[in-house]
Amino acid sequence: MSTVLQDRPKTVVVDVARLRRTRWHQQPRWRRLGALLALGALLTVMTGEQGSGKDLLYSLRGSLTSGRLWAFLGLGVAAWLLAELGAPVRTALRRAVRPAARARTWAAERRAVRLGGVLVVLALLIFVPLTLSKATNQVLVDWVGIYVLLALGLNVVIGWAGLLDLGFVAFFAIGGYSAAFWTGRLPVQPPVHLNPFLVIPVAMATCLVAGVLLGGPTLRLRGDYLAIVTLGFHEVIYLVAKNSDGLTGGSMGVFGIPHFSIDLGPIQYRWKLDPLDYWWLLLGLVVAVVLVLRRLEHSKVGRTWIAIREDEVAAAAHGVDTVRYKLMAFAIGASTSGAAGVVYASKVGFINPENFPLLYSVLVLAYVIFGGMGSVPGVLLGAGLLAWLPHALKDVVDQKDRFMYLGALLVAMMIYRPQGLLPARRRTSGGAK
Repeated sequence: MSTVLQDRPKTVVVDVARLRRTRWHQQPRWRRLGALLALGALLTVMTGEQGSGKDLLYSLRGSLTSGRLWAFLGLGVAAWLLAELGAPVRTALRRAVRPAARARTWAAERRAVRLGGVLVVLALLIFVPLTLSKATNQVLVDWVGIYVLLALGLNVVIGWAGLLDLGFVAFFAIGGYSAAFWTGRLPVQPPVHLNPFLVIPVAMATCLVAGVLLGGPTLRLRGDYLAIVTLGFHEVIYLVAKNSDGLTGGSMGVFGIPHFSIDLGPIQYRWKLDPLDYWWLLLGLVVAVVLVLRRLEHSKVGRTWIAIREDEVAAAAHGVDTVRYKLMAFAIGASTSGAAGVVYASKVGFINPENFPLLYSVLVLAYVIFGGMGSVPGVLLGAGLLAWLPHALKDVVDQKDRFMYLGALLVAMMIYRPQGLLPARRRTSGGAK
């Protein structure tokens, strides 16, 4: 197809079809291949030779001339081939899992079957740790259980209300220091000493108030501006904890935070160093939080959060008090983080400001995105898998390189499945349109 443009001195022929044609290197398929190859080269440099002050290019030369480069590039090409050219394989897999998909649909329509599946999963989570080593159970408590709780709270803020919070771990720190204060381990003594079990609702209320105080003057902001404010809030909490020696113990931290205990007449039990006790405690808290969040998700509040996330201007035009509902999301998410802080502080018995770095906020955000923002099952799965990943790589990957592989996994995930492992139904249907 050609269009002839008449000009007085000469005739210019413009090939419109050629102008519209997309060059091969601009096609999405080849752009994804380029992204995977660049990711492989970046991983090679980041996990390769250490730098030298005498030779600035020593690390680059040593990394790019090693066999590790070809290994990473080969993995990238293999992933690309499997994702882009594996149509027959994907078709066969769909046919193979079609009965399972039908069974899943059948089970989803029957409440008794769903309840039975949940009970089976809970039974596995309760009894399987009995067969694991103490070190493995330690990872389950310190990483998987704690970060699942944090991810559930952040999912309310980011996944449902659409608020970008980069300082969420500040509420985790508030929960930890609340446990230290109400058990009498801070330089400032409380009016009454509480058992760590009683500190949990107190810490949740404290974090809820802190979320309201932070969100009240700032939730009229959006996007990057809100993210900067939450980032500043984390730094304020961190610096106050680090520099207030007479209030928080300063950089030396707080020692001797008591473990959980039950003292009800003849029933007496004290949590010790066995991680299994804390795993079961965290499992109970996660179940309680999930039940509450599922009720919220299908309530008027949950639907209002979804409306604000999808289009805040349209929601406000329909009479929704957007600031009020965003404030509720901030407060509820913060309270969940406070409960996790109490369990963590009581379990380790010692906290200082370095236990709550900004990196942890980024990790929790990555877990929520990886699992699927707005999806409670997705957040549970994503946080559990990624929190377990560094432990799974401990025998094959150097400790300082483990988070690099986590980053590579997230990049690959964003290339091929940006909606997450188990996305929310609303996000899936929205993306399909």
